[in-house]
Amino acid sequence: APSPTTRHFTLNFTLTNLQYTADLDSPSSRKFISTVRVMNHYIDLLFKSSSIGSVYTGCKDMRFRSGRQRHYTGVDAVCSYKNNVSLARFDREKVYHELSTMTNGVTKLGHYSLEKNSLYVNG
Repeated sequence: APSPTTRHFTLNFTLTNLQYTADLDSPSSRKFISTVRVMNHYIDLLFKSSSIGSVYTGCKDMRFRSGRQRHYTGVDAVCSYKNNVSLARFDREKVYHELSTMTNGVTKLGHYSLEKNSLYVNG
């Protein structure tokens, strides 16, 4: 049987209660490192209880950007999963709806608040 290959997808959302600052642009800053750690924790919890939980392998290449409102912070991540026979195909709409439900209608991610229409899965 062919071995599973790793596939990537993007995850984007905006936090309304994390003010964007220049140190979030610097991968070596303490704020960047700690924010990535917290984001990965919350994102991993979501994906591990989603339909792709058994094949989800994590998110890397996380970037932060200034949101539409000055004090908002946009989050862009490249996430991956093992593509194998048990996953018919990556259904971004299904994953989006699951994440939407798990974040209270795209309003809450752990102790962060999300901008209502800011969640994108592979879009």
